[in-house]
Order: sequence, then C-alpha cells, then structure tokens
Amino acid sequence: MNRIDQLFASKQERILNIYCTAGFPGPDDTLPVMTALQAHGADMIELGMPFSDPLADGPVIQDSSTRALQNGMSLKKLFGQLEGFRDRIHLPVILMGYLNPILQFGVEAFLEKCAAVGVDGLILPDLPMAEYEQEYKPLFEKYGLHLILLVTPETSDERVRQIDALSRGFVYAVSSSSTTGKDKDMSAQQAYFERLKGLQLKNPVLIGFGIRDKRTFDTACAYSNGAIIGTAFIRAMEHSKDIDATVQQFIQTIR
Repeated sequence: MNRIDQLFASKQERILNIYCTAGFPGPDDTLPVMTALQAHGADMIELGMPFSDPLADGPVIQDSSTRALQNGMSLKKLFGQLEGFRDRIHLPVILMGYLNPILQFGVEAFLEKCAAVGVDGLILPDLPMAEYEQEYKPLFEKYGLHLILLVTPETSDERVRQIDALSRGFVYAVSSSSTTGKDKDMSAQQAYFERLKGLQLKNPVLIGFGIRDKRTFDTACAYSNGAIIGTAFIRAMEHSKDIDATVQQFIQTIR
C-alpha cells in the first residue's frame, strides 16, 4: 500500500502536511529539513522541486526556489540527495513542481526514478486533468505513484467529482484562487469548505494556501482531514541557524 494511503488509513484527522523547498535554505539542507519535520510531528512532507517559473507559488516560495536554483539544485541533484532517504524517513513524501522540467527529464524516466528512491506521489498544478487521464495515468499506476489534483472555490461540483475520481491519495483543496502565501480570512471560505464536505468525496481532503498558524490550521481541520502549510514554514526557515530547533519551534506553534 502507498504510504499516503497508509497514513489516512491510520489517521483521519488533523493531518499536518508541511511544504519545504528542496535545496533550501542551504544546498545540502533537503534531508536535514525532512528529518527534522519527521522528528517533530509532521505527518507528511511535500517537497518542492525548484523551478524558475512557479506559477502557483507566491513570492516567499518563489524566492526559496530561486535560492535553491542558485544553490545548484536540479532534478538530478535532488534524486541524488534522496538516494537512500527511506533508511531514515518513513513519512509519505510528495514531490510538488511543474511539468516543464519533468518533460525535459523524460516523464517515464522521472516517474521511474521517483519510485526507485521512495517518493509516494506528485502534485503538478500545470498538468491538465484530461492530459493526465489520456496520457500519463497508466505510467503513474505502473510505478505506484499517486497524482494529487487540486480543486478551488470556482471548481463546480461536477468537476470536483471528476477530480475526486481521478485523484489518488487525497484531494488538495486550494482555499482561494490565488497564489500561495496570501493572508486569507479562512472563515470567509466556510461555504466552500462546507460544500466540499457535503460532497462526501471518496478521497480525504487537505486544505492548502493561507494556512499559517494554529488558528488557520484548526479552521481547516474542522472541514477536512487536515491542512498543508508552505509559505509560513519557508518564512520561518529563511534565516535559520539551527534547522532542528527552527522546525521544532514552528510545529509546536501549529500543534
């Protein structure tokens, strides 16, 4: 069973998925950050693959991507860093990124490498649902990888159900139609969250974009299986001199 499925089979509430950028804050910090996240209470790790044009990301995550690229991060280097990481990391790990570098790497070669190192799933915001279904779904299934698809407040009920049917692992509910990191009034999204909850989707739902502290995490958890935190964590890590201590302190403020 995929580790994402194992997680949701054992824990249905208050799932904490933390986003971190590979190669940030330092070029060799990918595994130390992941190790600290596991040690201090994250349930899942979403690992960003740095890209020069990250359309769904706000300025904080964009800056972390730029720094990581300046640090020499590439898909080849990332897979090198992840080689053998399953000896110490048991949490589900999802790679989040964009299609262009994967196409350049070769889609099947990329998926094969993900499976070989122990990645569990992918979030690719610019991969169209129809293209995934027609072209890539068999490859994802061949390598046992889940594709997590996104829904927004503007997504119709019919399309939410289509996305739910195609998704594996969980559905990523974007809290509003903007980039990551925007301060949002989570209570203003209540009708949207209630609508999603009322659809009784087959997949668990995690809410992302704008989750930044205990209050917003608790609000998201009231309507879903948990939440994804990215920008607030990256901001906490920007000037960290002690990765383990910074991660511990950050997660304590959320939990």
